[in-house]
Amino acid sequence: MRKLSASDKIYVSESKISSAGRGVFAKCNIKKGEIIEKCPIIEIPIGDTSKLYESFLVTYFLYFGKTKERLCIMLGFGSIYNHSETPNSNFKIYPKKEIVEFIALKNIKKDEEITFDYRHGNKIENPLWFENRQ
Repeated sequence: MRKLSASDKIYVSESKISSAGRGVFAKCNIKKGEIIEKCPIIEIPIGDTSKLYESFLVTYFLYFGKTKERLCIMLGFGSIYNHSETPNSNFKIYPKKEIVEFIALKNIKKDEEITFDYRHGNKIENPLWFENRQ
């Protein structure tokens, strides 16, 4: 495995998004196209997912794959980024490298909250999966 260093471009603080809790913010100006953070991921084996849906941790998972059949948890600050329908970042998953890269979609100013669209560009009619949780 290659060495992977923590990002010096971001920090965690209280989000200004209603009911969001914590969020990830820019420690410095970040340019469009710049990698914000590389997060290690742990893929959850399919056989280990049955009880996870009963846990509050399900809101921190990232679903991926052609039909969202795969599941992982992002380390670093990956699971703390908040959702926006007008995000300033996006992500790319590299399952073989076991990382997710967050990339700036536009220039991000120092102390601006960094968000991504949890739907990852999927234009679906249904609300976000966590909005329907019991």
